[in-house]
Amino acid sequence: MSTSTAALQHKKWTKSPYWISTDSTIIPVQTLNDWFATEEVYWAKPMPNQILRETLQNSLCFGLYHQPNENVSQIPEGNQVASEFIGIARCITDFTTFIYLTDVFILPSHQGHGLGTWLVECVQEIVESMPYLRRSLLFTEDWKRSVPFYQKLMGVEVHQFQAPTDKSDGQGLAVMMRKGKGNPSYQAEQKP
Repeated sequence: MSTSTAALQHKKWTKSPYWISTDSTIIPVQTLNDWFATEEVYWAKPMPNQILRETLQNSLCFGLYHQPNENVSQIPEGNQVASEFIGIARCITDFTTFIYLTDVFILPSHQGHGLGTWLVECVQEIVESMPYLRRSLLFTEDWKRSVPFYQKLMGVEVHQFQAPTDKSDGQGLAVMMRKGKGNPSYQAEQKP
């Protein structure tokens, strides 16, 4: 693992009483598996804890935590005991040229406070810091909320979709992509 990859896997952002960490080792696997068993996480299902742990270790994860009784900027790295795990965004990446965003979720009890926006902004900060990134990618079936949300926060656009048999726009799977600094056509498409 390169030094820059290790650094990306140990970043932290704070906004009291919340904090975000890319340290996947502190994500409570059983809690995440419990989320995967709910209707709210309709795109995933539970898996054996060891397999999920390996999945997290092989990804760039953004865990979102709630710490109501302490100054979150002073929480020591790796201390998840007193914090409530309330959200996640997971990126599948080679840490150089490609990043695929998936598993973005905030507990319903914490939604409506801008935490999803903040979480995706932290992901986008990492995306912007990758000088050889060719493209960032995500899929969504939520045309009403997710497509405009990701367009605004990440600058991704719908490049293709798999529509149901009636072939109507705004239904089916939206494939969203944005070219990065490492893409040969990146400079040509940038506004002055």
